[in-house]
Amino acid sequence: MDVESPLFVALAEVELHLPGARSLKDKRQDIRSLVERLRHRLAVLVVESDHQDLHQRAALAVSALATDAEAARGTVARALDVVHETFGGVVLDERVKLVQVR
Repeated sequence: MDVESPLFVALAEVELHLPGARSLKDKRQDIRSLVERLRHRLAVLVVESDHQDLHQRAALAVSALATDAEAARGTVARALDVVHETFGGVVLDERVKLVQVR
């Protein structure tokens, strides 16, 4: 009989303000750079989850999977650190959720 290991998903939702973006093209360039930086440094999935039609607002969802709750949460916390350290705009809000999926 196989016993499945638990699997945890940590999800961070980050609301961003890009005061320097004068167009959707400017915004997309800044967001693409941040998303690539997060994906390159950490094993995370990142998607732009809201405000696609606004040129000075963005929302990102960052997720990590692990068989340990603290590992998943830690990866997402490091991703948020990267956002705070490297993003040229303003972080308006962030929320982190942890879910055990099995």
